[in-house]
Amino acid sequence: MRKQNKPSPTELPLAFELDLEPAKETWTARGGIPLVVQMCRALGLPASVNRNVKIKQRQRGFDEATFIESFVILNAAGGECLDDFDYLREDKGLAELIGHELPSSAAARKFLYEFHDEQEIKQAQQQLLPGEIAYIPGESQALRGLAEVNRDLVRAVGQRCADQKIATIDQDSTIIQSSKLEAQPTYEGERGYQPMLAVWAEVDLIVADEFRDGNVPAIMKPLTVAKRAFAALPETVETFYYRGDSACQENELIGWLRNEERQDGPPGFIGFAISARMNSALREAICSTVEEKSWERLISRDTTVIRECAEVVFVSNHEAETKHSKPLRYVTIRMRLRQGELFGDGSSVKHFAIVTNIWDWKLEKLIDWHRQKAGTIEAIHDVIKNELGAGVMPCGRFGANGAWLRMAVITHNVLTALKRLALPPELLSARPKRLRFLIFNTAGQVLHHARKMILRLATTKERLAEYWAAAMKAMLPAIA
Repeated sequence: MRKQNKPSPTELPLAFELDLEPAKETWTARGGIPLVVQMCRALGLPASVNRNVKIKQRQRGFDEATFIESFVILNAAGGECLDDFDYLREDKGLAELIGHELPSSAAARKFLYEFHDEQEIKQAQQQLLPGEIAYIPGESQALRGLAEVNRDLVRAVGQRCADQKIATIDQDSTIIQSSKLEAQPTYEGERGYQPMLAVWAEVDLIVADEFRDGNVPAIMKPLTVAKRAFAALPETVETFYYRGDSACQENELIGWLRNEERQDGPPGFIGFAISARMNSALREAICSTVEEKSWERLISRDTTVIRECAEVVFVSNHEAETKHSKPLRYVTIRMRLRQGELFGDGSSVKHFAIVTNIWDWKLEKLIDWHRQKAGTIEAIHDVIKNELGAGVMPCGRFGANGAWLRMAVITHNVLTALKRLALPPELLSARPKRLRFLIFNTAGQVLHHARKMILRLATTKERLAEYWAAAMKAMLPAIA
């Protein structure tokens, strides 16, 4: 006789009843967030805020360091808007563990508004030339102070990673869509903002950021961000590189990178590789001067495309005018479909180019190294917009939105420090959502015994051992 199949547990109703009375014990749904807070404090974040960010006129309420730590907590916990502060405030266990409540959404909004300075907007508008519409306002004193906090944070992490002697700066802008009335149309057509970031690729730290309106082209004044990026690096760095896309092929920036006696930057050689804009002169040079035998085959993951590279002799008008003693090297990449088919735009061949001052690398090494920036800064753009809070601007005030972005930048760097300095090596590449799943959103009970506060986490002994090891490493004091 055939046995009846045992019903799947998914077919059964849930076997519990909901108690409509809140738990009397003190619990937290975010037992891993104290690791983030401990990392902030060990890296000297509160002291840096006290030095650099002066907003509050009275002693009432939260101080600046508590506000900024709270914004880091909001981002790390997955909050996307100021209203999420009110939800976090319900977690009384978290407040006990970190030693303070979180601000209300109204208080956080008021604090954020203090970073906006309308005079900076008006001054930038007054300096526009006839026919110009795009401008980059100066930052308020509070916003500049917040940048100093991030710079101190980068240096503190760099001191803990003193064996990292090489710094490659990857620079790029990204579009953040917004329906705010104040948001400007971007080159893609939608309205939003287009901030620019610079990343220390080897350690995954954002070393500089600049908030911009959506109508500000990426090629507009990239040197400002580049200078801030190199200035933020710790003194332990000895070798410097720079990578950028075609928006970074800007005369002032390239001239600054080539000048080994540059102002506001490290002296000596900075090796760079930047995507070159394919204008008619460069295209003509490729077609007329590169012989067929000069093309070298490149390894391509796309089996339908043939990728080849070659050097091309080319001198731009700017180079001819400035008469630099050392010429720039131009490398071109040619792409063809294997079956002789045409690309979607009807062309049979596509050309790309890189301009660089690195002459001693083979072509394939140079091209592969330049392409690696897609795995650093573009990935970070995705993280801060989709996994931290920067993807949704909180208001229409430019300076407040700039501070909101910078809070996400600081959070990213704190999480990078936590992964690099305290968590197991296998989590070094973990994104915020992975850290929330494994660590931050671990339920825990807050107990008080013998004048001590105790956190009892709902997890395995193996996870507890990892948590304990991370807590011990994160408790190391900031290096003076």
